[in-house]
Amino acid sequence: MLSVRDAEATILNAVQPLDNQRDIEFVDLLTAQNRILATPIISSLDFPHWDNSAMDGFAVRYADVQQARTDKPIILEVVEEIPAGYQPQVTIKPGQAARIFTGAMMPAGADSVIMQENTHQQENRVFILAAPQPQEFVRHKGDFYQAGKELLPAGIILTASEIAVLAAAQRDQVGVFRRPRVAIFSSGDELVMPEEPLQPGQIVDSNQYALATLVRELGGEVLLLGIIKDDPTALKEIIDYAIANADIVLSSGGVSVGKYDYIDSTLESLGAKIHFRAVQMRPGKPLTFATFPNLLYFGLPGNPVAALVTCWRFVQPTMKKLAGLAKGWEGKFLKVRSHSQLNSNGKMETYIWGKLHLINGVYEFRKAEGNDSSGNLINLAQTNALAILPVGKTLVYPREEVLVLQL
Repeated sequence: MLSVRDAEATILNAVQPLDNQRDIEFVDLLTAQNRILATPIISSLDFPHWDNSAMDGFAVRYADVQQARTDKPIILEVVEEIPAGYQPQVTIKPGQAARIFTGAMMPAGADSVIMQENTHQQENRVFILAAPQPQEFVRHKGDFYQAGKELLPAGIILTASEIAVLAAAQRDQVGVFRRPRVAIFSSGDELVMPEEPLQPGQIVDSNQYALATLVRELGGEVLLLGIIKDDPTALKEIIDYAIANADIVLSSGGVSVGKYDYIDSTLESLGAKIHFRAVQMRPGKPLTFATFPNLLYFGLPGNPVAALVTCWRFVQPTMKKLAGLAKGWEGKFLKVRSHSQLNSNGKMETYIWGKLHLINGVYEFRKAEGNDSSGNLINLAQTNALAILPVGKTLVYPREEVLVLQL
């Protein structure tokens, strides 16, 4: 049985990220939200594209106005008005100025901008009431970015700010990694779909819905394969199909040591390399991780809470790395104050689900109310964090610090 840390390292070492040549697709900029950039972006444009004004005011020659003050204003002739989007037509000469607006292109000859609050205009004359700093309120060409350098690196998630940069660089399409394909199925004779009548002894299969939702939240493409009965032949057929059509397989159930748990033996018959069958954690101990040449296989526990906990802990970073994210695959771990008393038998790394609250600027973890059985899906609703008690830790008192995985 592997420790959680060793299991995570084993999994991540087995992940081969998508290829930025073979696994790339081009999408319109407005559909690129939350996609992962496949190749670096280099622009042929400088930012700003030209010298421009950072303020409404007057474009001047610093040499003309450096002695200006309220009781001794400098008077300049206004020879042009320059709104944003207009190309100046006049070169500013000694004794001249141009009315200019924020973002407008600086005229030749001018090197500084006087904010309008420090001026007084009368017809075609402007009174400069205070001296600026040299180059004040001028944004120079290439100040923010020089053409030919890397504008955005590969392996980042495209959010609003990155998409704004791409639009400014006139990239209406962008190369992103394709979405990882994840096949999902549940195993067990006792399982039925939500729309089916529930008979005594049967269980509604909630795992497919939870796992599919999580995979989509992580940017994956879902291939739902349904419920597979506890039959080695049927399992072999469905796993063989998944190998040919997916990057990752998530199956739930059938990985414990029961008489009808056939997942591991089926994987072996198909030539999988099984890296481990159990992890020293609760919930989630019966977890199989196996690999084929081009596929990662997670045999998740059948208990619904255990299935989700193992996905949050292991599948989530796996998908991020596989999808081409350059860094930040690992979950977000925080040390926070516990509002609740947390208990463990100390034999397993224990995950307790609940909620993080921000109280007076300090995060606090509150355990979900009710029974914390790994079969109790009900109190998992609205969970946004898992408190983690390491092996050997049996008790966390209220107000004591605890490590949490933020979801």
